[in-house]
Amino acid sequence: MRPNLDGITVAVIGGDARYLDMIEELLASGIRVNVMGLPVKTGTSGVVLSSSLVQCMNGVKAVVLPILGIDDKGFLHCVLSEQTLTLKEEIMATLPADTLVFTGLAGALLKQMTTSLGLRLVELMNLDEVAILNSIPSSEGVVQMAMEMLPITIHGSSAFVIGFGRTGRTLARLLSAMGAQTGVVARKNADLARIVEMNLRPVPFAEMKSCLGEADMIFNTVPAPVLTEDILTGITSGTVIIDLATAPGGTDFHAAERLGIKAVLAPSLPGRVAPKTAGRILAEAITRYLAEEAAGN
Repeated sequence: MRPNLDGITVAVIGGDARYLDMIEELLASGIRVNVMGLPVKTGTSGVVLSSSLVQCMNGVKAVVLPILGIDDKGFLHCVLSEQTLTLKEEIMATLPADTLVFTGLAGALLKQMTTSLGLRLVELMNLDEVAILNSIPSSEGVVQMAMEMLPITIHGSSAFVIGFGRTGRTLARLLSAMGAQTGVVARKNADLARIVEMNLRPVPFAEMKSCLGEADMIFNTVPAPVLTEDILTGITSGTVIIDLATAPGGTDFHAAERLGIKAVLAPSLPGRVAPKTAGRILAEAITRYLAEEAAGN
């Protein structure tokens, strides 16, 4: 059941395909939406197409920025628009203190801005209810990519997942359910025990290099350098590596290319492979925050 949030206005600035579906969900909850940097149809009920960032943020309870927030120069990621938008601190200063600012993952500049202005920053991708549900389209999307890149079926293949966080766990379960011989690389003893409980193959990080030579496909979920040149030298050229970690990922892509290994970076899969589902997940988290805010007032 959707909360009734009539009378609340939210600014949505930039984003990808999932944001269009997110806006539909926000509208269905009674929220009015000021939009900039997205191809929303003129005349859409409840939507105001803004001509400036200051206008877009005027009178809003919350601002929704792209999943990747802003870069170190303040540029917003508007992948569906030709607009070039830059978010500066003086623009953010037009917002009242305590205004909610939603993004996926915030960089240093956005964190500094919101802290200095007393705004409440919410990194959606750090919320369990978003990250766990988001791991479903991420996992389905990356398996689809593997099926398109490999000349073999997932069933009967040798697959390794590096990392046992929210996405790694969902992906490992999906691969195993599809019949892949699935190994999971993890550091914590508790995670290795859980991997055994799931009837998967546990691989401590220290043993990763000796095991990955068996792989038909490797999926990295760790946002740190894990597939280094040293590790890659033990991997056969027919192996496919798909890196789901936030850019720049955890793979040495230059070394992989030199070694003849096919390796690709595949971040932000939910917005590409299942934008409607991904948009609904974001909208549910945002409306929950707004409903709690309204109840508190």
